[in-house]
Amino acid sequence: MPTATFHRNTIEVKLNAPRLATSEDVEIEAEFLSPAKAEKKSAAIPIEKIEVAFTVINAITALTAFLGSGWGWNPALIFGLYSVAYVTGGWFGVIASIEALKEKTINVDLLMILAALGAAAIGQPAEGATLLFLFSLSNTLQTYAMDRSRKAIEKLLDLRPAQATVRRGSRLVTLPIEQLTLGDVVLVRPGERFPIDGEVTTGESDVNQATITGESMPVHKKESDLVFAGTVNGTGSLEIRVTRLAKDTTLARIVKMVEEAQSTKANTQHMLDAFEQRYAIFVLGAAVLLIFVPWLALGHDFHPTFYRAMTWLVVASPCALVISTPASILSAIANGARNGVLFKGGVHLEKTATLKALAFDKTGTLTNGSPMLTAIQSFGDMKEDEILRLVAALESRSEHPLAKAIVQAAHSRTLNLPPSMRFRAIPGQGVEGVVESRHLWVGNERMFIERDVEIPAEILSKASDMQGEGQTAMFVYSLTPNPSPGRRGEFLGLIGVADTLREDAVEMIQALKSAGIEHVVMLTGDNAKVAAKIAARAGVDEFHADLLPQDKVTVLKSLQKKYGPIAMVGDGVNDAPSLATADIGIAMGGAGTDVAIETADMVLMSDDLHKIPFAIGLARQARKVVWQNITFALAVIVLLIAGAFGADLALPLGVLGHEGSTVLVVLNGLRLLGYK
Repeated sequence: MPTATFHRNTIEVKLNAPRLATSEDVEIEAEFLSPAKAEKKSAAIPIEKIEVAFTVINAITALTAFLGSGWGWNPALIFGLYSVAYVTGGWFGVIASIEALKEKTINVDLLMILAALGAAAIGQPAEGATLLFLFSLSNTLQTYAMDRSRKAIEKLLDLRPAQATVRRGSRLVTLPIEQLTLGDVVLVRPGERFPIDGEVTTGESDVNQATITGESMPVHKKESDLVFAGTVNGTGSLEIRVTRLAKDTTLARIVKMVEEAQSTKANTQHMLDAFEQRYAIFVLGAAVLLIFVPWLALGHDFHPTFYRAMTWLVVASPCALVISTPASILSAIANGARNGVLFKGGVHLEKTATLKALAFDKTGTLTNGSPMLTAIQSFGDMKEDEILRLVAALESRSEHPLAKAIVQAAHSRTLNLPPSMRFRAIPGQGVEGVVESRHLWVGNERMFIERDVEIPAEILSKASDMQGEGQTAMFVYSLTPNPSPGRRGEFLGLIGVADTLREDAVEMIQALKSAGIEHVVMLTGDNAKVAAKIAARAGVDEFHADLLPQDKVTVLKSLQKKYGPIAMVGDGVNDAPSLATADIGIAMGGAGTDVAIETADMVLMSDDLHKIPFAIGLARQARKVVWQNITFALAVIVLLIAGAFGADLALPLGVLGHEGSTVLVVLNGLRLLGYK
């Protein structure tokens, strides 16, 4: 079948692909066209119209020829009508067959064309024309049905306005979005769609982000918040500063990624492709034997022998079998994308369906990722606010959620933060640097163990009490300018920070269990006491605490040996090694994170935990539908073959059964578009 390359609402025909629609037949173009380009491309004739026109012409001419032959019309006219019917009915099939033969492969189209020509050769042109009509009609219906899932993604591009209102000094001008540059200020009025990705500079509003993140409720946006092209502004007027060019917006990246995912074959599809080639050769070889062995060796009449062989070519063809997987995978990927779940390919969709265990990073996934300062204890003369001021000055250089909690607490107490120098973050331990001539270490117990600094028993006891209450304890240590062998510094105090369990975490884990996940594991760099509190509240089956990033990789490998295929849920940045190690890496909150989209096998565009059981349920339903299709397709082939040899099944009836099963398989796959 000609490749269908989408350009908005038009399709250009490229004669370089098999007749039967597969997941590689369509290439959704995610570039942003200039008006001139768009106008030029709109002149291309949609392939659906070409196929429909050829099918209609085939039907009219074949029916007219059949009736005319009964009414005694001129044989030359009858021959001409059948010729038109054969050309229009077999046009795309012949081209696809030639292209396949050039690549030294055999496709289903060749079997159909040979069967139709064979029928004409033995004086049954009406049956050959009927075969081509039903085959053409079936493929037209397939194209229409498969395009539904592809266009579900392509339509995302239509959500992006073609023009934007840009501030130029005191004036407002309207420009095509392709002319926007980084830093431009764009005005978005109430009810308008955002034309570009940007950062809010002025105003507040509630924004409907469902097209990008799948969130059902509007999200409040204020100064410094990010907004995405294609989302809908609420009642407020916003000015945004452009942060991505039109070709690089989150919307464009989603479409591009889904396009790539839909062209990536699942393992089942690879298996069927390999089977198809061997099977097609077998069918063709068997047809030759069915002609010559009964005729030459057994003395049967040539006409019925040849007719039965042509029927064999039709009923044994694996059309429905070949389309069974891509029809389902394509629909599942499209449905996921519409709901804010991006699968990186069919292979990842299939792997997700096999998961029995799932591991979560604690911070930002099971917990809110927005911890709060809960306690400060001073071990000397220094006041608590002074300890907080020094520590916040150092932590202001860090992006860690615990650091942000400390800085926020300092700001809420209106403390002036001095500059810090020689800042260094130690993953899994803490931070160090110089503030007001003090060399500070701020971190967990591991930080001091690895530096051979003994923590006094009474301080460890206080830290243990904090941890028992679910707080993360951070030791504040100041190095002396001239340390002696027995004295390197002093502990200034202890800071307690606590994260809270997300409200939907417990419900989500219960939903995972209902979806068939047998083991839910929590991984964290936090201490065991804090981890135990969170794990108990969330209802996870086991947890592993005090883990560095490399430790999480080691734990994941052991979990894979213990439980089999496992997914890892993280933020896509700090958890990159873990996401890469897991069978399925799931990154949350990918709408604003480039790293998340690049790192993971599955990206959740929002932080909605319920998208995880949805994704697993969708993947398992897709696997179920794929095997339904495969079983049904094989059963139909067996029944049709039995009918052809046991009941002298007529060629048109064989075609009807063959093509009908193909259409039913596609329609069954399309049911996944409605999965919720």
